[in-house]
Amino acid sequence: MLDHLTLDQLRTFVAAVDTGSFSAAGRKLGRAQSLVSQSLANLEAQSGVKLFDRSSRYPVLTEPGRVLLAQARATVAAAETFKAQARDLAGGLEPEVSVVLDVLFPIQVVTEAVAAFQPTFSTTPLRIQVETRGAVIAPVVDGRCAFAVAGATPLPPPELAREPLRQIELVMVAAPTHPLVRRTGPIPTADLAEHVQLVLTDRSDLTKGREFGVSSPRSWRLADLGAKQAFLRAGLAWGGMPHDLVTEDLASGHLVRLDIAALPKAVLHQPMWTVYPMERPPGPAGRWLIAQLRSADPLC
Repeated sequence: MLDHLTLDQLRTFVAAVDTGSFSAAGRKLGRAQSLVSQSLANLEAQSGVKLFDRSSRYPVLTEPGRVLLAQARATVAAAETFKAQARDLAGGLEPEVSVVLDVLFPIQVVTEAVAAFQPTFSTTPLRIQVETRGAVIAPVVDGRCAFAVAGATPLPPPELAREPLRQIELVMVAAPTHPLVRRTGPIPTADLAEHVQLVLTDRSDLTKGREFGVSSPRSWRLADLGAKQAFLRAGLAWGGMPHDLVTEDLASGHLVRLDIAALPKAVLHQPMWTVYPMERPPGPAGRWLIAQLRSADPLC
């Protein structure tokens, strides 16, 4: 008999509990009270469980009914989610939005965009991973992610399209105890070579054998921006960081901005791009998310 339970019966059960009476449930569902009573009687007969005590003026949930109510609510909610997602997919919405972000991209911008994404595309799962340099492009090339938010280097393969997104500002910093901080005036490039530079790196073949923003032959390689920031604050080396990430460190004096002579503007102002396969551009939800990332107020 349990195989014959219907979603309509469960909806009626939930409505009767929420409204407090069979007549109110009928008004909510747009049907006669007699049909509500019959539907609930059938549900009790098929489940073998008495859901309501009808001895008083208004029906009262029994203890077994209280237990099954939670399951009924979950089933009705799951059915509504199924219907909404089926409707969205039929309308061309992606079954999932998967994106890979450059570690340098401002996380506050991402957080605000995702917060707006959730209620707008409530049935669409979102998957985000964070990588550095060539490792940002790799998941798009092999199809694991729909699009990437990547820096200007390295250039993506020809089968990928890219669109300008926004610029981020990098600052060269060191701890106040670092020897470079004690220098007066712009620091010559030759002097940088005497000190260890922290450089972001990755394990991608797209950047194998290539250097980006390296000014010192003495360099330590890290793939984690948080570790790089901790090493800089500890005075172990000098290096570049996204301005938005070290604003508080600069204000508190934990880090000091370095004035480096002849530093190319392209090093300090790095463009970010949306990168995706030419043959598989982002769908409606992905496009919406990209627009949010592009239009967010600049943080640096």
